[in-house]
Amino acid sequence: MQKILIANRGEIALRIIKTCQTMGIETIAIYSEADKDLPFVKAATKAICIGEPHVSKSYLQIDKILEIAKNEKVDAIHPGYGFLSENASFAQQVINAGITFIGPQPKTIKLMGDKIASRNAMEGAGVPVVPGSSQGLNTVEEACGLAKTIGYPIMLKASGGGGGIGMVLCDNEQALIKSYESTKKRAMTYFGSDKVFIEKYIEDSRHIEVQVFGDQHGNIVHLFERDCSIQRRHQKVVEESPSPFLSDNARQKMFETAIKAARAVQYTNAGTIEFIVDPEENFYFLEMNTRLQVEHPVTEMITGLDLVKWQILVARGEKLPLQQAEIAARGNAVEFRLYAEDPVRFLPSPGKITKLKWQEKEGARIDYGYVEGGTVTPFYDPLIAKCIFYGESRKQALSVALSFFEDFSLEGIKTNVPLFLTILESATFQKGEYTTSFLNKNVVK
Repeated sequence: MQKILIANRGEIALRIIKTCQTMGIETIAIYSEADKDLPFVKAATKAICIGEPHVSKSYLQIDKILEIAKNEKVDAIHPGYGFLSENASFAQQVINAGITFIGPQPKTIKLMGDKIASRNAMEGAGVPVVPGSSQGLNTVEEACGLAKTIGYPIMLKASGGGGGIGMVLCDNEQALIKSYESTKKRAMTYFGSDKVFIEKYIEDSRHIEVQVFGDQHGNIVHLFERDCSIQRRHQKVVEESPSPFLSDNARQKMFETAIKAARAVQYTNAGTIEFIVDPEENFYFLEMNTRLQVEHPVTEMITGLDLVKWQILVARGEKLPLQQAEIAARGNAVEFRLYAEDPVRFLPSPGKITKLKWQEKEGARIDYGYVEGGTVTPFYDPLIAKCIFYGESRKQALSVALSFFEDFSLEGIKTNVPLFLTILESATFQKGEYTTSFLNKNVVK
């Protein structure tokens, strides 16, 4: 594999480029007119403008991406995360073009991208799932009847949803009736399907995921867990490993279940099995992300492994570099997603970054997408960088994070750094006693 096209932008594109450079692989970056000055464009072996700023005219242009890939004679396409990374049709078209898709098989992407189908597949494999509907709901009356059986509160979800979109918490029948039609419409708008279902809402829960990896030779391993319970509007803000909540017994059971889930769908490449965990450590399958996660550096920090390198090796037909017994975790790591947003109202804050400075610290890794003088535009997710911190202990990792953000300086736009400081200074967070409702109860009003 000599040349890879990266069908993405920002920090993840730059992250992939860095691994390719260490492997002696040339990279082709595609970029929109709005992104022409970003670091990933300059870092690639070659960069090609794909279109206007809006995603529908640039990063989602499958035909254009494939045309560029063929013209540049690339061996593979890496989709990163978001955009086309979990688009089964795109993956299949890449393969049909004689190009390697760096990810799982299209059939797996399609199956796990449908939350109802994936629930049923996991249930059939003996993986515990949250009590809920096994098929799409046809009427609000049907939804209310099932909710009554399950018991409120419940979550009304879009079957094709992701990233926290298409999820509504309903505490009673009135709330369910009120949200039913609007959720279906939102699902159709975002995911092209108005299929919705309901699940029991697990109160005082944790959101914990297990990183899995499979190769084309039937080998599947786990790379430990990440606790993603610090969320706002069902979107992750802080992730850490190991989870400060899980007991060793529950952790081991979760690893075994994640492997079982991945094996049930003959999984290849990088994937993540996400679980919801109740206060008694009972855990239930939520979904599988068939791609590299935003928070993959947390796993890299505690294992010392390069997950993008593993993706490339597996995609070109090699066996996993290590067997399960050879994979070890050491220390603690925590990641904060640095966004261009108002820290009080949580609205995007696009604009030019007039100043961006941070102190290099031992145990700190910054996966950035912008540099000083760059402009965060309103066209894409306003992620500026991912700030990952490592320590031999959790206390040490959090200390590195606090010191970093206290010295951090960014001007020209607003960021959520004040939110990070609030989280880090919280006694509940410091003790590791937080749940998915932490931000709603302690920060977001």
